[in-house]
Amino acid sequence: MNATTHSAPRSESAGRPADIPRGPARTRARRADWRSWGAFALLTAPMLIGLGLFKYIAIGWSLLLSFSDAQGTIALGDWVGLDNYRQLLGDAVFRNSLVKILLFTLIIVPVTFAASLGLALLVNRIRRGRAVLRTSFLIPAAVSYVAASLLWKMSLFSGMPAGIANMIGGWFGMETTPWLQAGDPPLYWIALVTLRLWLQVGFYMVLFLAGLQAIPKELYEAAALDGATGLRLLRRITLPMLRNTSVAVLMLLFIAAFQAFDEFYNLFAGGLSGTSTVPVKTPLMYLYDTAMGVQNYGLGSAGAFVLTALIVGVTLVQGRFTGFGKSEE
Repeated sequence: MNATTHSAPRSESAGRPADIPRGPARTRARRADWRSWGAFALLTAPMLIGLGLFKYIAIGWSLLLSFSDAQGTIALGDWVGLDNYRQLLGDAVFRNSLVKILLFTLIIVPVTFAASLGLALLVNRIRRGRAVLRTSFLIPAAVSYVAASLLWKMSLFSGMPAGIANMIGGWFGMETTPWLQAGDPPLYWIALVTLRLWLQVGFYMVLFLAGLQAIPKELYEAAALDGATGLRLLRRITLPMLRNTSVAVLMLLFIAAFQAFDEFYNLFAGGLSGTSTVPVKTPLMYLYDTAMGVQNYGLGSAGAFVLTALIVGVTLVQGRFTGFGKSEE
């Protein structure tokens, strides 16, 4: 008697993952997927169009203008090659503005870095009221540079006897001082540095505070068992663990310093003289006068790309020397 073997009936879903829908369910899933993509495109289209039109197309057009003789017009046409760049780098006023901004950077970057780190270390040691102190120091970061500059110009360093700086100086026998006028010594640097410190220290303090709170407490406990205290803890644990935060803060400070414009313009410029009599003219002030004043858009565009290249170069050099982005061993 021959044995008849019957194979088990194959399931309709054999060889098909159970979570893949079939038939009408799959069609509905595909429609829902297209609807999601459509909604995403509809919501992001205005932002993408605006970003492309007013940023990337504008940057490309500005690059083309930097090779054109565009005076009084933003139309392309009269190509001059690198003449705008040669004229810019040969201008003593522009080179002097680069020297002044480098001097400002060498002053403001280390001072802001040290003040922000010091405040972060102090606030981090406080157990009660830390949030209040953190918020108090952070509030100036939300103030407009223009508003703060006008406050410094008309109230703190107005040069009048009723100005706050002259009133405080009068208590110690100082004479009325025109703080924002060119003189020897150049006292206007005090106004510039204090203004930038007031506006920026709180923001970078919060960055350092976040880095401090991310350091494991076990490291400090183990170091305390070995007898490490005070400056030794700071040098051996705190500063090494803050390396990436410190490098990021330095990079942001350098970029912000090279882009300085608002406080210089609003502290010194005014009246019919514009920026012609200011004691300190930054590269952005020079480019503002060139593009908006003389309306030489080709030369102004060339200056913008020179300044951009300078900022990128300084940032890359700093990242190279500080090891920004490298994983910690």
